[in-house]
Amino acid sequence: MSAEVRSTRVVVVGGGQAGLSTSWCLTRDGVDHVVLEAETAAHEWADRRWDSFTLVTPNWHCRLPGYAYDGPDPDGFMTRDEVVAWLGGYAATFGPPLLERTRATSLTEREGGGFLVATTGPEGEVIFSADHVVVATGGYHLPIVPAWAPALDPSITQLESAHYRNPDQLPDGAVLVVGSGQSGAQIAEDLHLTGRQVHLALGDAPRVARTYRGRDVMTWLSDMGLYDTPVAQYPGGATAREKTNHYVTGRDGGRDIDLRRFALEGMRLHGLLEAGAGTHLSFLPTAGAALDAADATYVSINRDIDRWIEAHGLDAPPPSTYEPVWRPEAETTALDLVAEGITSVVWAIGYRPDYRWVHVGVFDGAGRPTHTRGVTSVPGLYFLGLPWLHTWGSGRFLGIARDAEHVASCITGAVARRQPVG
Repeated sequence: MSAEVRSTRVVVVGGGQAGLSTSWCLTRDGVDHVVLEAETAAHEWADRRWDSFTLVTPNWHCRLPGYAYDGPDPDGFMTRDEVVAWLGGYAATFGPPLLERTRATSLTEREGGGFLVATTGPEGEVIFSADHVVVATGGYHLPIVPAWAPALDPSITQLESAHYRNPDQLPDGAVLVVGSGQSGAQIAEDLHLTGRQVHLALGDAPRVARTYRGRDVMTWLSDMGLYDTPVAQYPGGATAREKTNHYVTGRDGGRDIDLRRFALEGMRLHGLLEAGAGTHLSFLPTAGAALDAADATYVSINRDIDRWIEAHGLDAPPPSTYEPVWRPEAETTALDLVAEGITSVVWAIGYRPDYRWVHVGVFDGAGRPTHTRGVTSVPGLYFLGLPWLHTWGSGRFLGIARDAEHVASCITGAVARRQPVG
């Protein structure tokens, strides 16, 4: 039996904050469209965050088209459940044409222009024929796990960060967390605060102060325009898209994450995890250099704030200087999991995109879409919700509205010109 074919002007793939923001703009502009969501709207906030998760950006950053945080604590940090509730209320404000549990399985170009989006869902197989497609599924699809991970002893529990919920989920014993980006650092903290023995394999993630000179650092950075600067204007240009986000936390009202202090309290810090088999792991001796580099970024950002305050004659508390509280005396390059009592490994290395269902030639050699502000070289095909899509703010609530407005304006402009494909 052949699939049903339905026609619409625009197909938006993804019902998270980026897809819903696009839908809000298109609904406002009277553009016929449909939003396809493989699970439920914004499900990743509920399904892929641990129990103690909080935003690392202040609540006032939470702004979507026609919808902004208006709670009692704009400078605080919403918990996972609060984010789920806040974002869950968005769709009700404008009634998007949302099809949940409807997965896009294939995107191909339509003969003569436009696209065909094959789907599977409650109504079976349906093909949507559209002039425009907005892929708003984000860029974090497949967890990065070393190819040798299956060679570890099967008695060791292995868990990807998206599936971590709380320390009680893991077997008794010490835990190795691999990766010191936002997720890895916060999961290591979560385990550490409950008294678990934690080993943390450091990557190259930088860190940032939570507050400096009387204000949240991210509020300073916003005032300084860093979240609004196009990626092309940053040193290195588009290579900024490869940078790891700074680690910090919004937990308990927000604070720094200082891995050196955790080490003083008993956390074991290691360099880059290089290889493993059975119960044996090997590390590169890079922990000291990783800590120094993270601190250098921390200090550099604070100095930028100092210069901003001085240049604008602002009244603020005096500057301060960070002094390292711990340094590694010797670096571990080999570890026996059994000898250390390590019973589980949490992989928090990061994610890579997975667009294998998109059969349109707009990708680079690493499988990432090539675009300018979300607009690809193929007329009518757009991407949204990617980190550094246009600015540093693009991958955050703060920048989604601007990106969605830009892409929607490209679509509505083509509709106004009566062009079937824009």
